[in-house]
Amino acid sequence: MTLNTAHDLSEPKPILSLKGISKHFGAVAALDDINLDIYSGEVVALVGDNGAGKSTLIKILAGAHEPSSGSISFEGNEINMEKPSDALELGIATVFQDLALCENLDVVANIFLGQELNHWHMDEVAMEVRAWTLLNELAARIPNVRDVVASLSGGQRQTVAIARSLLLHPKVIMLDEPTAALGVAQTAEVLNMVERVKAKGLGVIMISHNMQDVRAIADRIVVLRLGGNNGIFTPDASNEELVGAITGATDNAVSRRAKRLAETDGAAEEEK
Repeated sequence: MTLNTAHDLSEPKPILSLKGISKHFGAVAALDDINLDIYSGEVVALVGDNGAGKSTLIKILAGAHEPSSGSISFEGNEINMEKPSDALELGIATVFQDLALCENLDVVANIFLGQELNHWHMDEVAMEVRAWTLLNELAARIPNVRDVVASLSGGQRQTVAIARSLLLHPKVIMLDEPTAALGVAQTAEVLNMVERVKAKGLGVIMISHNMQDVRAIADRIVVLRLGGNNGIFTPDASNEELVGAITGATDNAVSRRAKRLAETDGAAEEEK
């Protein structure tokens, strides 16, 4: 691992940077030459159709997959993650869509699952205090941290999963469809929590298919299509631009024919 000491103080440096990331599963190219920069204190929405490569990219950043080619830099250092624990040690946390919560355990046990303060004699009081601290930082609406997760709403479960991801003081947090299957009030609650995570100075990557949620929370919108980059947009981009980039509607046989005709007509006018 090498440290890049040539810093330009006039420009912020990305905390996480991907250059030319590709991933092949046999003959199938799931990702092809992906470039992505994540800065502290910003929310980047990662959008794309099914099969665009979003989940594969998240799994690479979570340490579950190794890229076939390309490089990943974290805080200026080129890194190589071979397992999920490598990502956690660096400060990259992931909240997957299924949340990976144990419904028969209470909130405290779920937040500290696998990270108990003392594996031989658990300090229940210290763990409960730490759980309350994390939830209060997120302004979470959970009445009792000793309630079992099975009794919580979808939004409250998402809160527990996010709080657990903050336990190890990460610098980047990735959220996979955090508002999927939630009602309006619960969605607003989760989006408010994402804003609080951003306010703590963390870089946030959020996968979502909900354009309304993306516009409400994202600083940048990165579109993936067929495993490759297909544009970076601001939240004020039109639905036509976003949907066109996601589906390829702006790059098809009809649009290419129209472009050729326009160029032909333009050339003909210049000759006159």
